[in-house]
Amino acid sequence: MKRCALVTGGSRGIGAATCIRLAAKGYDVALTYRTQKLAAEQVAAEVERLGRRAVVLPADLADPEQAREVVRQAADALGGLHALINNAGYVQRQPWEEISLEDWERMLAVTLTAPFLASQVAAPYMMEAGFGRIVNVSSLRALTGSAHGAHYAAAKAGLLGLTKSLALALAPHGITVNAVCPGFTATDMNREALEQRGEEIRAQIPLRRVAEPEEVAAVVAFLCSEEAGYITGETISVNGGLRMG
Repeated sequence: MKRCALVTGGSRGIGAATCIRLAAKGYDVALTYRTQKLAAEQVAAEVERLGRRAVVLPADLADPEQAREVVRQAADALGGLHALINNAGYVQRQPWEEISLEDWERMLAVTLTAPFLASQVAAPYMMEAGFGRIVNVSSLRALTGSAHGAHYAAAKAGLLGLTKSLALALAPHGITVNAVCPGFTATDMNREALEQRGEEIRAQIPLRRVAEPEEVAAVVAFLCSEEAGYITGETISVNGGLRMG
């Protein structure tokens, strides 16, 4: 059976790995990017190499209408929508007292409001298809807080509350909604921290290493599968044991 997915922020890191993993599982994939057009096209080429269809869509998810419209564009281009992976996000390292209102509002817009709006638009497509999976990519910092990114931690924590709420609302329609909380992962987003404090960071992790994007993508792809149909409202941590429970 044909399956179609939209991955926001699919041009690199966990998003890119998720696109490729979903393609390997039989999904046609639409992916969004904001500035990394070439990287997004390279991911799309890999999806197509795996024999699946790929659609690349530019979007600034801080704009509410773009957050909605990109879902419609993906569904129109692919012929439906069965999975939405709300992955787009960014890190801004800033002491909490120096975070401006503009910083705060943009972080919430991209990280929390966009997933809410995208899910609103995506759910009817999933209801029509009789199959739906929404996966929200949160963060370890949603569980621990952050001394250098209070707005990031707050938005990612809000995503966990949204996950549970949507899981309750959409369960009668057979649509599952789950969250994944990656810990330190070898992505561009974490490159600076790993270059500066890599040894210190790895020493704190029981498995003594950071995750590869593909390891997080494997969990996301499983949650999008038929086999994960009885899992909903859950938060799954992928952090090497750094925070348990």
